[in-house]
Parts: sequence; structure tokens; C-alpha cells
Amino acid sequence: MHDFHYVGKKLFCEDVSVESLAKKFGTPLYVYSQRTLARHFLSLDRAMAGVDHLVCFAVKSNSNLSVLRVLAQLGSGFDIVSGGELQRVIQAGGEPGKCAFAGVGKTEGEIEFALRKGVYTFNAESEPELERINRIAARLKKTAPVAVRVNPDVEAHTHKKITTGTYENKFGVAFEQVEAVYARAARMRNLHLRGVQMHIGSQITQVQPFEQAVRKTLPLVARLKARHGLEFFSIGGGLGIVYEPALESGSPEWWKSAAAKNILTPQKYADKLLPLLKPLGLRVLMEPGRFISGNAGVLVTRVEYVKRTGKKHFLIVDGAMNDLIRPAFYDAYHEIVPLVRRNGLLVKTDVVGPICESGDFFCHDRPLPRLCAGDALALLSAGAYGFAMASNYNTRPMAAEVLVSGRKAALVRERQATEEIWSGEQVAPWLK
Repeated sequence: MHDFHYVGKKLFCEDVSVESLAKKFGTPLYVYSQRTLARHFLSLDRAMAGVDHLVCFAVKSNSNLSVLRVLAQLGSGFDIVSGGELQRVIQAGGEPGKCAFAGVGKTEGEIEFALRKGVYTFNAESEPELERINRIAARLKKTAPVAVRVNPDVEAHTHKKITTGTYENKFGVAFEQVEAVYARAARMRNLHLRGVQMHIGSQITQVQPFEQAVRKTLPLVARLKARHGLEFFSIGGGLGIVYEPALESGSPEWWKSAAAKNILTPQKYADKLLPLLKPLGLRVLMEPGRFISGNAGVLVTRVEYVKRTGKKHFLIVDGAMNDLIRPAFYDAYHEIVPLVRRNGLLVKTDVVGPICESGDFFCHDRPLPRLCAGDALALLSAGAYGFAMASNYNTRPMAAEVLVSGRKAALVRERQATEEIWSGEQVAPWLK
């Protein structure tokens, strides 16, 4: 569920008209619902209450400081994949001691910074990484808490670019090698073997892949716990969200509909996994990102031109693939709705941006109301991997971001000034 809905003919975020935000702050504009962020975090946190657990929000999905602050105040931990993300968490008021540091390419500087700040665990993805962490910890006269990421070789049945749990992927240590890796790591004097971690992919909408991965990994985890005194088992993230139809999924009655019966909910997830995890007696970590932030945000964009060719009807908008790359990168679907609802016949429409790439599109042949230049649209379910993956391609400034809470709305990131894009550049001396 989410808090974007029509009141009469106008689209609202919680109790604020999205059109009023677009007029005040301009477009392209990201708008986030604090109520939705909190609801989704708490729904998962409460569903897993049957075991000692920690929900670690995946910062890579949405790293805005206000989003992180909302979650930190709710008691969230954080899944981080860079030293910069750790700095963001600290700046937002999050606790390093609730951070799990993941990623296949941690640099020496990042490891040292994270050790000094006291992260909860390094989720190591190779033996060379364990050796590097041990060496740096020895130099700092510290003991580094680590978990090895197990690759369970389980197919998540999701997009190939967000599948992470098979041997075709770069992540983790092969299942059959893990026990030997732990045995060798146990001899490294500056490592504390704190847990085991796995993650099979993102945008998984059925519980079966999670259940399969947990069932496969549990005997291994139990043996490692007995040998090395482990404290936690991280089952990763990956819970999917509803992208289509996202607006209807915001209705309070939506969960009673036939369409909802096959959707993965926190309760369905917990009902399958808790009976497996309870007997293990370990703390359970989860690392969701999209599930918490995805449906909590929209990208607002305004129509610049309406263009008709012999075969196509185009809406050319001021948002572009540099603002939201998911359709171009993943062929991803985002529901697109007008900020002011229109009646009448729908027309098959391509919504495209101004960037000089054929891949700069938000949809093809989507039935949409007839709109005019100046009308505004919202791309729903854009709160995860939206702004976080944005760029300055075509020297386009980053969009502004707004957080809404009830009737309140605040600018939480200013629109980037064009001059800031090249502020760190300089002309070579011999060209002056």
C-alpha cells in the first residue's frame, strides 16, 4: 500500500496536492511519502517479530538524508555498499553499529573507515577480501566482525541484471566452498566470525525462491554456528513491490481484491520463513530496499511538447533517463498518471524525454489520456533506484526532492544548479 491517491480529480501525496508541489518546486521532481516509508518498514519489522532480528534498509535504493533519518528514527539498521553510504547514514543519524557493509570491491580506505566507525559486520564476498580486512584490522589493532556471503546457486526468477544468487553472478562464495573458507578465516587473528549472509536477487514477488534458498542454506549455517559461535544469519533482501497497477494498490481495499492474492506480503514472507529460522537460534538480518522505499516515491514531470507522426503519438516531457533510468536500463514498467485526472478516450502514447538517445523513454504505446503541453504526469513507484541512479548525462542538473508528511511538505534536496555540474573541473594549464 502507498499514500498516492486521487482526491476528486487531483493526485495527492498523503494530504498534499502533487500539482501544488510541482508548481512550487518545479519539475522534474521526486516526491516521497513519509507515511508510506514508515508503514512498509514497520510491516516487515512486525511480521518478523517471532525472532530476534534487524531490518537493514538498503541505502543504495534511496540515499536521501531525510529518507534515512525517517528510518533511523524507527530503529532501522542499514545495508551499505560503500564508504560514502556509511557517511550518509552517520550524517542522517543512523548508527554504524547497525550497519552491514556489503559489496564485492571494498577498498582499503573504505574498510579502514568502517572499522574505525564500528560497523556491525563486513559481509565479505571472497577470500582475498577477508585477507585484506584481517590485514587492515591488525594494523589498526582491532578485531573486524565479518560474515561470508554464501552464493546458494538458487535462481530468483527475476531480471537478469538484478539476479545475484547463482554461479553466473559475481557475488559471494560458492556454496560448496564456504565451510573451508570459514575454517581458514578462523585462523586469521584479527577477524571475528560473526555471521553468515546470503542474497539471491531483487524484485522477487513470490516467496518460493526465498524459502528454497533458506532451506538449502540452513544446514550449512547450523554447522558453522556450532563450529564458530556465529551470532546472526542474514537472509538478504529482494522483496518485490507492485509496479502495475501501482495507483490502485494504494487503495485501502486493494488487499482484499483478487489481484492481491498472489502478491508477496511481509506476513506471507514471515509465515514461510519464521518456522525455518526459529530453531536455528540466531539473530536474523534482512536487507530490503525497494520494498520500503519503492512505492513511497514518484517522479513528477511536465509535458513540453505533444508530437504526432504517421504512426506514433509522443509526449515529450522534461524528465529523462538521467532522472529515472529504470525503463531504459531494465525495460522496467512504471505506472504513469496525470496530476489532474482526465476523462475521455485514451490514446496509445510514447512518453519520452529530451535526451538524444532512442533509449530515453518511460513507456511505449501506453494508453493514456490526451494531454497538452504544460500538463504534468507522475511516474509511480519511483522511490527506489530512481534518484539514487540519476546522472548528469547531457549536462542535465539533478532533480529536486520533496518529503511529505501529512499536510507538511519540505524540500529535502535543492535542484542542482547547472554550474555545479562542472564545478570540480578546470581547464588544463596549457589550454589557457
